[in-house]
Amino acid sequence: MMLYDDLALETQFEYGSDRRDMRDMKLQDKVAIVTGGASGIGFGIARRFIAEGAQVMLADVNAAGAEERAGELGDHCAWTQADLSGEAGAESMLRAIVERFGRLDIAINAAGIGTLAPIVNQTAEQWDAVVGLNLRGVFLSTKHEARQLIAQGEGGVIVNIASINARQPSEGMSAYCCSKAGVEMFTQVAAMELAEHGIRVTAIGPGIVDTPLAAPLVAIDAIREEFLENIPAGRIGTPDDIASAALFLVSDEAAWVSGTTLFVDGAELTKRYPQLLHRFAELAQGESQG
Repeated sequence: MMLYDDLALETQFEYGSDRRDMRDMKLQDKVAIVTGGASGIGFGIARRFIAEGAQVMLADVNAAGAEERAGELGDHCAWTQADLSGEAGAESMLRAIVERFGRLDIAINAAGIGTLAPIVNQTAEQWDAVVGLNLRGVFLSTKHEARQLIAQGEGGVIVNIASINARQPSEGMSAYCCSKAGVEMFTQVAAMELAEHGIRVTAIGPGIVDTPLAAPLVAIDAIREEFLENIPAGRIGTPDDIASAALFLVSDEAAWVSGTTLFVDGAELTKRYPQLLHRFAELAQGESQG
């Protein structure tokens, strides 16, 4: 299904201050789904993909946010509401993208949440919510994305967003760390199973990135400084950093890359994660004494 007519090949596409001929775009004529696309890493990836010529559908439980962001990205972007912790949400997401664009080439599974609580105080409901979206949601999304790609018979690429916390533990984040470790292993299994269909499956493991999910942490000066002390590159990441990695993984330049996790973290994985529970306790004690 052609998504651009012949005249479109002669047009220019503007992304920020960069104007590029569509014939040079890495994702021209590709169709992508981005879960969690209404904010943070997901939105950053969607924006980059559109700049590279793709048609993108944002899938997010936040309908108002997805609609607003899709409007910002223009005619090359659509949106659908989807709760990906359940099978019905994943099924409806795939129906929506096929109805809108006719096919699927690329899937980015970025939807995720987190909690901060010691194990002895964490509720089963909190645990289930995090694992339900971060791991079960990736499984369900991949399941239905792969079915569509297999049916088309032309291969494709799936990228799951994991985290450095797949390998680097953090106190207070047991559910999040376990869910992301699960995403890394699930990615390897999916890559094995889907390779015969020409489908590559990879993951990205971001370090701390300036997103709404991380905002409550990096907004506190003492915690932000502790993060920076443990990032050899000397800065917190941006959604654009992750989008650059995603663009490489879905491009033809990564044609023999599958079953692996690319960590994009400024070498943060070589150090340690901040002791968040201890740091919050110290801050609370200081406020009470003040």
